[in-house]
This record gives sequence, structure tokens and C-alpha cells, in this order.
Amino acid sequence: MSALSEPSFGHRKKIRMSEKRVALVTAGASGIGRAIAECLLADGASVHICDLDEAALAACREELADVTTSCCDVADASQVEGLFADIRQHYDRLDILVNNVGIAGPTAAVEDIAPGDWDRTIAVDLNSAFYVTRLAAPLLKQSRGSIVNMASNAALFGFPLRSAYTAAKWGLIGLTKTWAMELGPDGVNVNALCPGSVSGPRIENVINKDAAERGVSPDEIRHVYQRQSSMRLFVEASDIAETVRFLCSPAGHSISGQAMGIDGHTEGLSNWLD
Repeated sequence: MSALSEPSFGHRKKIRMSEKRVALVTAGASGIGRAIAECLLADGASVHICDLDEAALAACREELADVTTSCCDVADASQVEGLFADIRQHYDRLDILVNNVGIAGPTAAVEDIAPGDWDRTIAVDLNSAFYVTRLAAPLLKQSRGSIVNMASNAALFGFPLRSAYTAAKWGLIGLTKTWAMELGPDGVNVNALCPGSVSGPRIENVINKDAAERGVSPDEIRHVYQRQSSMRLFVEASDIAETVRFLCSPAGHSISGQAMGIDGHTEGLSNWLD
């Protein structure tokens, strides 16, 4: 039996329409996604997390109250159908969608990128948002809810050697603006967040991979990343989570169709060492 056909969230009563807001956070079991899930939980919502890491999902179920989970590859449309079947087992509504899932993709010159690596990056970073949002939209219209898409400041400047990632994140901003127009008349606000480099294991992995590709030390790459920000810092996951909370609150509900930088005022992503 697959992870999607065997619910992994234990025995809980279905939460009725009148009780709590419900949020779906993709890739929510660790890193930025978990920070968002914890922030929304603290704000009084129930949260459904999907992720590919079953061990991380198990930790969420153990450590966080009002959480349900699905093991799901949201780059697979059929698995997303299963995700929403899981959600319907526990909730009568959906108020918040955070399309957070993403991968770094290949670090290479355009002529050196393998088509399979390109396709997988677009599938995870862009197609997944469509697969999830197409099923979430009818529920969000009913609740007059919110969508937050996790883009990147790479979508504001371009990013040498990261063609697939940049293309997907630019596309996500285009979807954000389009969906804001489509769903706004039904009371749904849609925004994209564009973080810079975020502290944690993921950026360290990217730095190490970038350093290996360029034949330089990780410290040199880390310096290049940090000097791109006027504040010479990496963003914290909590900064992103608090912005999500605000945009999905009554105070932020009139903000829609925006691509918001959370990057310490990054002026460009020229990643070349000089």
C-alpha cells in the first residue's frame, strides 16, 4: 500500500468548517516549510504538511499539535490527487495554501545542463504549484483564502549557471500575478515571496556544490552570496514564515499579486567570482 493510500496522521476528528482555519504547506516537514507550519500553528491554524521525507513527517506528527501529513511528490499530478484525498479525510475547508516545495536544480552553463535535470527542476519548482493550486482553488474560493508561492530573488535578477531554477521561479511569479487576477474576485489573495539566501543546511549544500563546480572554496562562494545583500546577511526562515503569516491574516488580505523580496536588499545575483 502506498503512503498516499495509507493515511499517516493518526486518529483525529474531522475539523468542521466553523472551528479553525486550515493551511496546506508543501515541503513542510523541514527547513523553511516547517518554520512556516510552526508559525501558522502558533497563529491558531490547523496545518496539513506534505513532503517526500517520511522520517521528517513522522517527527512533525510527534512534535507538533494540529498537524496532519501526506508523503507526496507534488511534481506528480496523480500523487497530488491523493494528497487532496488525504486532506478531505480530515478537513471540510482550506484557507491557506503555501506552495513552498523547490529544488536547487543543476549548477552549470546552459550548454552543459542535461535535459533530464532541466525537466525535473521545472516539474518540482513550477509544475507542482499548478498541480496543487488547481485542486486548492475551489476550496480557497469558498473560504476567501490566501495563496503564497515561494519564488526567489533569482526571479528578479537572473542567476548565472542556474538556468532551470531561475526559469521556474520567474514562471512562478507570472502564475502569481495571473492567479491574483483570476481569484481576486472570489476574495482570494495570491502573492509570491522572493527570498535571498536562507540560513541552514540547504544553502550550505548549494554553496558546497557551487564551490565544487567552480573549483574554489566554500568560504569564497559564501562571501560572494553574502556581499550581494546590502545587509551582508542570509535570511532566516522565521523572516519568511512571519511574512506568510501576515499575508494570510486579515491585516494582509488586501495585498495581492505582489512579488515581495525578503533578501536584505539584494541588488543583483551576479554570482561570478572576480
